[in-house]
Amino acid sequence: MKVSRRAVLKMSGFGFAAITLLPRVAFAGRNSVLSMRTGVQPNGKTRLVIETSARPVYDISYPQNQLMISLSNTAAGAVSPKLSGDTLVKNLTQTQNGDKLNIVADLRRSVVPLDKSQVMILSPNGDSEYRLVMDFVAGTSGAGATESAAATTKTPAKKYVVVIDAGHGGKDPGCIGKGGTKEKAVVLSVAKKLKKELDSIGFKTYLTRSDDTFLKLADRAEIAEKRHADLFLSLHANANPSRSTRGYSVYTLSEKASDEEAQKLADTENAVDKIGVSGFAEFSKEIRVALSALQQRAVAELSEEYANDCARAMDNASIDRLPGPSIRHAPFAVLRSTVPGALIELGHLSNASEEKLLKSDAHQNKLVRAIVKSVKNYNFDV
Repeated sequence: MKVSRRAVLKMSGFGFAAITLLPRVAFAGRNSVLSMRTGVQPNGKTRLVIETSARPVYDISYPQNQLMISLSNTAAGAVSPKLSGDTLVKNLTQTQNGDKLNIVADLRRSVVPLDKSQVMILSPNGDSEYRLVMDFVAGTSGAGATESAAATTKTPAKKYVVVIDAGHGGKDPGCIGKGGTKEKAVVLSVAKKLKKELDSIGFKTYLTRSDDTFLKLADRAEIAEKRHADLFLSLHANANPSRSTRGYSVYTLSEKASDEEAQKLADTENAVDKIGVSGFAEFSKEIRVALSALQQRAVAELSEEYANDCARAMDNASIDRLPGPSIRHAPFAVLRSTVPGALIELGHLSNASEEKLLKSDAHQNKLVRAIVKSVKNYNFDV
């Protein structure tokens, strides 16, 4: 019997009891490519199989006469592709781009964009490790693109639960822009708009705070646990000593920060609980959940998959991204949970032009549309 990663998260005998401090989740190790091959399927479909050492987190794009698969946190492998002469794929190449590996398939003809039914991730068996399997056919982007878009924008069959966390609040204003814009107000406004949009398309959403209230970090994560959330989104706005720095960024939990800037941000966000000194000492007293290694890996993988969906949706919406990797990792206390999730920095209040954008309805709505798209595209059923 195949057990999904999400089911693994709910197998613990500890269940979803009240939690005052949630356990730490380890980020999955660096992935690598073990083999690549093509073959012919019924009805003339081309099958592309990419075997990897760990479960792949992927993104697919369609340059001219090419199919590009971007694998997150993956290193190139010294492999020779095994290509069938009867397929649409002429050649396969690997290109390292920071922490991402781009695998480019040169095509004999363009292909119809793939929807999720055409992509599978197979678990290891006795002969193979993880395999990313794609079946595709030749065609134009017209009808196929419309069909694919419909597949990703349909109302969910069941009401998945999303908890939206508007960062800071109450006595903690968060970042304050030069024009006086407070982070706590911006993120609450975006959170409310996001809830309204997700509710309207069939999701069940909850806010950790719906007004100007201060919450400790563990309390925010605990709300997601109590609501049996399928996804947890923590919204923030950033600041930087350099006033020219701007752009969104997406973070997932790890014990080791991906870079110095990510660590500084985590330190800043985690310091919030020190505002209430009397309560801060209690933050580390009770640990009510002990996650297995399997649970930790499942949370990390699911969070990484959503984070990639979110970054892709932001990029497609032409929202400025903070220079550097598309996904960053740091030990954020608010993400310590059995619930997959990400921390989204919507932009920089320290940048004067971005401060104006962040407090405008038009830009907030643009951010909301991108996040809604990322939630729609996220595979809740794995």
